[in-house]
Order: sequence, then C-alpha cells, then structure tokens
Amino acid sequence: MSTMTYKDYAARIEYSEEDGCFIGRIAGIRDVVGFHAECVQELREAFREAVDDYLATCEKVGQAPQRPYSGKLMLRVPPEVHARAAMMAEAHGMSLNQWAAAVLSKAS
Repeated sequence: MSTMTYKDYAARIEYSEEDGCFIGRIAGIRDVVGFHAECVQELREAFREAVDDYLATCEKVGQAPQRPYSGKLMLRVPPEVHARAAMMAEAHGMSLNQWAAAVLSKAS
C-alpha cells in the first residue's frame, strides 16, 4: 500500500489484481471519496480530480469539507514510557511535544 498527497489530503493506494487497476481513497476523513486508474499518471490525475470535485461539491451544497486531523494528539502511555520520552526530549533540547513530533514524523 502506498500514499499520495494533494491540497493537504492524503490517499491510500492499493492495487487490485482482480480489477487490474489502482484503487485510491482519501484518508483521514469520514466522507468516502474514491478513485481508480490503470497507471500511476492517470491515478495522480484521478486523485486530484477527486479532491477538487469533493471541495467543489462541498461548496455547492454549503457544507464545510472535512479536513484531515487537527494536529492535536492525546496519548495514554505507561509512566515509564512518559518518563523516558521526557528524558529524551530534554536531552535533545526540545519540549516533549517537539520531540514527539520529530519522532512521529520519521515513522512510516
């Protein structure tokens, strides 16, 4: 599975052997917005069209488009994990938020 991005939206991409094409879906929103294509270039175009169409449709019906995630993340972790993370943040001269964001941005 792979991803692509456009206008702050990300899509999950899969290949369907059965259908012989790539299938994508905008991730991180509750609305279901999908697209498909037979090659990567067509898939990029289909994704952009899907996002643009989604935004235009929302505007036409007077509905605010859903945006992927606010950037606020609350986690519950064991106290020893919290302590270790705080120690690592301090050792790197960062706040816990800065350190966690840096670590999470490297995850794939």
